[in-house]
Amino acid sequence: MTADGGCSLRATVEEFLFREAALLDEWRLEEWVGLFTDDARYVVPSTDLPEGDPKRDLVFIDDDIIRLRARTARLNSRYSHRERPRSRTRRFVSNVRVEETDEGHLSVSANVLVYRFRSGEGAPYVGTVEYILRRDSGDLRIAYRRAVLDLEDLSWHGAVSIIF
Repeated sequence: MTADGGCSLRATVEEFLFREAALLDEWRLEEWVGLFTDDARYVVPSTDLPEGDPKRDLVFIDDDIIRLRARTARLNSRYSHRERPRSRTRRFVSNVRVEETDEGHLSVSANVLVYRFRSGEGAPYVGTVEYILRRDSGDLRIAYRRAVLDLEDLSWHGAVSIIF
């Protein structure tokens, strides 16, 4: 990208996103939550209002770190009937774009395709994930994650019980 290491930065971010995808596909949810900052926010707007703002619009998910930890604990528990047996997923991450902000954070977006297999059926989830990443002692951490589904509705998917 740039002579000052832009390619290296993008490669570092891509490796981070690939690691996140692997943690989710391997259902290592506690480790995945460990990628987030303590003040993190995770948002999934509804399919009929992809630009929705949780402050004024109904969204599928609007989690702070406490709710995100509770969500992953519930998904790993025997009380998560929607995910018993759990879904098998395969994530594909592409078109990664990285921009450094004035605050020194990284504004990142990527296209994501998640294939979900459960109970003899398969369904693709397609969309974009936007991030604000912060550097923390040399590691990247997720301060903000917004997953926007391109689907018009979830009628043939059933639910968004998996982490998109």
